[in-house]
Amino acid sequence: MGAVFDMDGFLAAYDKVMAKWPAERNAVTVRTPFGTTYVNVCGPHDGPTVVLLPGGGGATSATWYAQAADLARTHRVLAVDLPGCAGRGTEDGDRRPRTVADLVGWLDAVLDGLGAGETDLGGHSYGGWIALHYALHAPARVRRLFLLDPAMCFAGFRPAYLLHALPLMLRPTPRRARAFLEWETGGAELDPDWLRLQMAAAGFPSVAKPVTGPRPASTALRGLDMPVLLLLAENSRTHDTYEVAEKANALLPRAETVVVPNVSHHSLPQSAPAELGRRLTEFLNP
Repeated sequence: MGAVFDMDGFLAAYDKVMAKWPAERNAVTVRTPFGTTYVNVCGPHDGPTVVLLPGGGGATSATWYAQAADLARTHRVLAVDLPGCAGRGTEDGDRRPRTVADLVGWLDAVLDGLGAGETDLGGHSYGGWIALHYALHAPARVRRLFLLDPAMCFAGFRPAYLLHALPLMLRPTPRRARAFLEWETGGAELDPDWLRLQMAAAGFPSVAKPVTGPRPASTALRGLDMPVLLLLAENSRTHDTYEVAEKANALLPRAETVVVPNVSHHSLPQSAPAELGRRLTEFLNP
């Protein structure tokens, strides 16, 4: 019999990271066909909206704490917990997204529920994969798209990454989550509250097998006529950074690609190197 998940510990760790967000932050919930989605909100009410999607599994919208204050100076920030992943949302019975169409339909429902029409959209890792598919699904609704080291968009995973992730996927425990993140980040100094949240999320009861599928079709990517900022982690162990950059530049007609130095895949959104903040600010406020 598996260990009982410590929901109180997870929620306490979540709140500890959310305490790093701007003080005026509040939270709202949105009903969708797949349950209730939890959204952290900050920034001016009359500002242009930017929607932030975290990575999958144990990642949550809290992950954006290092970028939230800068983005909220000019934008209404809407950071979303993903369905089927760790977070504060609730499921609707056994209904959960199982296809790309389900995911983009879920995000349609979230934006409709928030009253967001046209929006800037960004995602990290699995969230970047969802964001790219959504931009292809509803290009008229996305002003500008930014992707932080997106997974399975332009290149596949490195075999070594999958090998190291396998123990965590088969039997998630806090110790395995920590060991995996320390390996991928190369022993870099990580925010202890963020790391504690990732460990607390291991074994989250509603985490489902992520929706997977083929990478977006080359013809579709060539037709994506919107500004795209691709921020890649120089030290990513998830995929070959320079292969991703080369393929994205060859496919996306309006892409700007930046390799952010001295960061890895999992440390990218929760770190705040000057390069990352400057590039995001310039891209979203042309």
